[in-house]
Amino acid sequence: MNISIGIVEDDAVLRKSLARLVADTKGMSCLAACASGEEALQKLPPLKPQVVLMDLNLPQIPGTECIRRLKELSPATQVIVLTVYEDSEHIFRALKAGASGYLLKRAEPDEVLDAIRNARDGGAPMSSQVAHRVVHSFHEPAPTGLDTTALTEREKEILTFLSKGFANKELADRLQISVPTVRTHLRHIYEKLHVRSRSEAIVKYLK
Repeated sequence: MNISIGIVEDDAVLRKSLARLVADTKGMSCLAACASGEEALQKLPPLKPQVVLMDLNLPQIPGTECIRRLKELSPATQVIVLTVYEDSEHIFRALKAGASGYLLKRAEPDEVLDAIRNARDGGAPMSSQVAHRVVHSFHEPAPTGLDTTALTEREKEILTFLSKGFANKELADRLQISVPTVRTHLRHIYEKLHVRSRSEAIVKYLK
């Protein structure tokens, strides 16, 4: 079954290049390639793509706002940011808005395709530089407003792997537990952190 994909990129050359990359890849199809957030919010929700590649530097509606509104309209769609920004502020703002992954535009085509597959399977793909920033944030003291003592050591370990982009199956293999057990741990983490998704859990725990 094909992975259905939407693209939101205001640079015409890159937009066409990404659309061609997807169209030429077996098992993937490009439903729409949009030049702005407005166009994306009109075209993509009815199409319900499984994965969307999203630029952050968009005219009028910023990428993060487009992510938030798109997730409200199509909750099952997984959004991968594809941007030049690699600072912590942009990364965490995008994840908090609902992005499932975060790639830099200098990523190789194969890395983009792998990220699409990973996101479709429930992972949180990130460029290595971005993952390093996310993991590094774990070493910073947690704010007093969040009681991380409520999390078990296993739950903290799972959050660490989530920040590295591991899908549920990969988590289960690494921790030598079953996929249903992983889902149970995730549900407990979401309840304790008062969030609804893995990206929100990562952001709240790291911040």
